[in-house]
Amino acid sequence: MRKFDYSFLEDKVSSKILNFVSSIYDIKGKESVRLANNPNLFNKLKNRAIRDSIRGSNAIENIHTTEKRIDEIASGDNNAITHSEEEIIGYRNVLNDIHTYHDTIIFDKTSILSLHRQLLDIAKEDSRGKFKTEPNVISERKNGKQSVVFVPTPPKEVEESLDQALLAFSSALNNQNINPLLLIPCFILDFLCIHPFDDGNGRMSRLLTLLLLYKSGFDIGRFISIENMINENKGEYYRTLQASSYRWHENKNDYEPFIIYMIQILYECYTKLDENVFSQIDKKMSKSERIKNLLLNAFVPVSKKTIQDQLPDVSERLIEMELSKLLKADIIIKIGSYKDAMYYRK
Repeated sequence: MRKFDYSFLEDKVSSKILNFVSSIYDIKGKESVRLANNPNLFNKLKNRAIRDSIRGSNAIENIHTTEKRIDEIASGDNNAITHSEEEIIGYRNVLNDIHTYHDTIIFDKTSILSLHRQLLDIAKEDSRGKFKTEPNVISERKNGKQSVVFVPTPPKEVEESLDQALLAFSSALNNQNINPLLLIPCFILDFLCIHPFDDGNGRMSRLLTLLLLYKSGFDIGRFISIENMINENKGEYYRTLQASSYRWHENKNDYEPFIIYMIQILYECYTKLDENVFSQIDKKMSKSERIKNLLLNAFVPVSKKTIQDQLPDVSERLIEMELSKLLKADIIIKIGSYKDAMYYRK
């Protein structure tokens, strides 16, 4: 039987991953300030994120309805017209509960079964809230031919495997030397390899990702849909899942491809939030305020040309005046000189 141990995350992490993680923490800190200052804007983003999550996560599983119906279901419509809509409504219900009650949901086997039951309850699936009783496989169709990609854990081993994975996750979560942003993708990969249910494994994995991020202090899924971002990068999602599950049954798989993928997805969500916030906030700011805001929220040093490119309606003269003013006020730092000069918040 597969053994679960995430202690390798203490030291076997590439610099590429650590750089992404560091950037995520940097953006996360800034967004908390913006959230406090712009509550109405974030409420609009939350409504859009719920809609995008409902659409994106189900689209990955080829569960579709019209854009109009997605809007209506996201707004609370419970009248399903098709079986697909029953499944979409079930997803919405779990999604809303995670957004609302993530603090009180205990992450354990009982909760996972309960969430799965809720996911498939509207569709009245007989397997809802129950572990699989028949073997299942993960397959793909290429050039008109169906082929098996991965054979998950057999039914008789599912419950014990999930118990052991949850135990290993809990142990690693209590280890201060293991970053939850690295741990969560490892558990999700194992969950998908166990494939504990007859139906709904993919959707459950994304709902659990959202829940675990919330519990680790990352609420980006409230404002930008992680599921939709995965759907937009679906090819890479399946490629990295396949790469990281290779030799999984032998305890010799490499988690890194899937960790990097999920960290990049999270990073893209934060940068997208940053862009959305900037575009809305900038409309309310004077040109001088926009220059200052750009500098204070830049992740890397920026040049005068970069400022001109991002604020094309602002004159070069005004940019120079604001740079001089911010330097004198000791708010920014100048690196280099003349045309090569770069500016960064102090």
